[in-house]
Amino acid sequence: MEQKDEERVGLTVIFTGDGKGKTSAALGVVARCVGHGGRCKMIQFIKGSMKSGEAGLGKTLAPNLEIEQVGRGFTWLADVPREEHIQAAREGLELARAALVSGVYDLVALDEILYALRAGLVEVEQIEGLIEAKPARTHLILTGRGAPQRLIDRADMVTSMTMVKHHSSAGIKAQKCMDF
Repeated sequence: MEQKDEERVGLTVIFTGDGKGKTSAALGVVARCVGHGGRCKMIQFIKGSMKSGEAGLGKTLAPNLEIEQVGRGFTWLADVPREEHIQAAREGLELARAALVSGVYDLVALDEILYALRAGLVEVEQIEGLIEAKPARTHLILTGRGAPQRLIDRADMVTSMTMVKHHSSAGIKAQKCMDF
């Protein structure tokens, strides 16, 4: 089924919940968009410079997919001062706004931005400002645990991931390809 560009409505989508798979779900939508020839940008708010499959995917699918890791890693680790986390989140917000208003991207995904919100690195009003700045035909995905009702009310689609079973509860460490 073909869709004319003028028929496209840019959706705001949230993948939230305590279960695993929020980033993976966002990447699935990104892959679908790239498969249709679309341009996508993913900004990762928490993941630092750790090697991940998604970073490699950005290199493989360039120029249709750009992935930027602006985070300084997990906020509960004491090796990075809180101010550095806050500054990294601010930079992520600036990148997100620039990507949204540029008109270059069909889809912008803000990975773990909701975790940055819960950690006090960004404010809900800043995320609402990004939703408001989104062009009418650009899709926006927000991921992370604990989406507040204010953002849920503004979204067109919200999926809450629920953990039913995960290998980590059996003592199996995070697995390359499956978890990162």
